[in-house]
Amino acid sequence: MVDITKAFPGVVANDRVTFEVRRGEVHALLGENGAGKTTLMNILYGLYQADSGEIYLYGKRVRIRSPRDAIRHKIGMVHQHFKLVPRHTVAENVVLGLEGSPFLNPARSVERRIVELGERYGLKVDPKAYIWQLSAGEQQRVEIIKALVRGADILILDEPTSVLTPQEAEELFKILRRMVEEGHSVIFITHKLDEVMAVADRVTVMRRGKVVATLPTADVDKPTLARMMVGREVVFRLQKAVCRRGSEALVVEDLWALSDRGLPALKGVSFSVRRGEILGIAGVAGNGQRELVEVITGLRRATRGRVVVLGEEVTNRNPRRIADKGVAHIPEERLRMGIVPEMSVAENLILKKHHRPPFCRGFFLDLRAVRRFAETAIEEYGIMTPSAQTPAKLLSGGNIQRLILARELSGEPALVIAAHPTYGLDVGATEQIRQILLRQRERGAAILLISEDLEELVSLADRIAVIFEGEIMGEVVPEEASLEEIGLMMAGEKRGVRA
Repeated sequence: MVDITKAFPGVVANDRVTFEVRRGEVHALLGENGAGKTTLMNILYGLYQADSGEIYLYGKRVRIRSPRDAIRHKIGMVHQHFKLVPRHTVAENVVLGLEGSPFLNPARSVERRIVELGERYGLKVDPKAYIWQLSAGEQQRVEIIKALVRGADILILDEPTSVLTPQEAEELFKILRRMVEEGHSVIFITHKLDEVMAVADRVTVMRRGKVVATLPTADVDKPTLARMMVGREVVFRLQKAVCRRGSEALVVEDLWALSDRGLPALKGVSFSVRRGEILGIAGVAGNGQRELVEVITGLRRATRGRVVVLGEEVTNRNPRRIADKGVAHIPEERLRMGIVPEMSVAENLILKKHHRPPFCRGFFLDLRAVRRFAETAIEEYGIMTPSAQTPAKLLSGGNIQRLILARELSGEPALVIAAHPTYGLDVGATEQIRQILLRQRERGAAILLISEDLEELVSLADRIAVIFEGEIMGEVVPEEASLEEIGLMMAGEKRGVRA
């Protein structure tokens, strides 16, 4: 790819970018959220057309006008959000759109090929299983198999570990190494430095739409890559002030709740969080974390137990009532729960307060007050947006998270419920958001931090409680606990409370 330029209204996503990948290598494309990595690869895959620049494959200039053209040139792409039909089987998903498939029972024609590829690359998955029955890691294998069945020699993976457990990510890396040993080329879009060091042969760093450098991974280290990504030194170890616990801000007593499928998701959960401290909740995804957050914030009904905020019971109260008590909610799903994508940045910033002064005068919004507040929040939280009127859906993941933090923390809440606040974010955004949470703690807010990132919990939390299948297995002080001990509790072994 030579001198690729692509602009959208108000932003140049790719600015004369030159990028090359060699046969039989894993090439990491590294950069902050919004650096232009995915846009560049969407051009290579034919989803976007470059405004200028050229693409060469094996020394020959090509034009890629659509994904069909890309597939014809043996380029495959696994998107960050999988493009699978949940109600169809693995084989049915693989055969969708596959040229040369028989008219009658096409899925059967690829079942043997799926098994062969599974054995060859370690991509084992049942061809007859339905997509909705599979874990995120298994669904990703289906996407890779789809690309391989179509003959992909160049495979693009967009943030491939963002939905995987550490164990699944390790398995993916083994699969990629096997693929490059057989001559495939892999382009690995990421913002995670550890992954680059673990799996990539070379790395291209992008910042604000431009290429900073392309280097062999063996010649760089994490601090150097972080500095190239962000344009400044990045603090990997946060300075945390001494915890000064105040009064109880949140008390959860014997809490029970059902999942969306009507099964017990919380089973007698009890804990408290005091002002001026961070209580971390550790656990593998799907063990009741989402249900716990939703019950506390009024989005799900408890079947038993109590939730007390600042001395007042709020069990099963509506979300606005709980928010008005001074509860901030940073949700796990930013796009689905955190913003209204079609609304502007300014409108999203006042979502929780639009019905109160200074934003509301009678039945009408005070647009001048809204604009002033939005401009201040954009500057204070470093939200990178063309304007306050830009639709929120056009922002990168890191900037959407900054928008949510600006909205939720602007009124100095007494209690902050933060669910996976740095999930899927680059090193610069992660550092900024962790420092924001620590500032809230120093201000005297109580913070309930739900995260699958043990390093994050150990560095931020004053106490860590571990949840497994809807029950609290135990509670530890980070300075006194080992990762092995926390890992055993995450696997279901109960321990005594030591905090």
